[in-house]
Amino acid sequence: MPNALTVVAAALFLATSAVQAATPEAPTAPADGVLRVKSAYSVDETVARLKADIDKKGIRFFIEIDQSQLGAGAKLDIRPSRLILFGNPPLGVQFLQSNPYSGLDWPVRMLVLEEADGSVSVAWTDFGFVANRYSIRDREAQFKMAGEVAASIASSAVQ
Repeated sequence: MPNALTVVAAALFLATSAVQAATPEAPTAPADGVLRVKSAYSVDETVARLKADIDKKGIRFFIEIDQSQLGAGAKLDIRPSRLILFGNPPLGVQFLQSNPYSGLDWPVRMLVLEEADGSVSVAWTDFGFVANRYSIRDREAQFKMAGEVAASIASSAVQ
């Protein structure tokens, strides 16, 4: 029987693979509520820079999932893709207080993806989209802060 981490990793792989096309050569599909910046670095260096910035900000890092490695294990080729999960529980749990189903989008997820042209992108869900998705109207300041912090972290890959 698979352990909980394996099940979570597989579920996240399937859920986030929607932003990737079926073959490594295909372009990345657009997705509602997804923000994206181009990285100036490789996938490995981008992930390292994001994790360093998360640590520097005192934010809790939860896990890194190498989606391309999961694909290889299933004998399915995809471009290099890593999903990182992180968050600030005193901030993020407030979203759960407003709507427990927002736990589907918290902790924060950032996808580092090699695009079809070889460039690297960092993508994450816009917090305004998350607020609307869960009809959370009582945490505007918290969503604004979360959005600013996520953008700041993503910017560590473009500097």
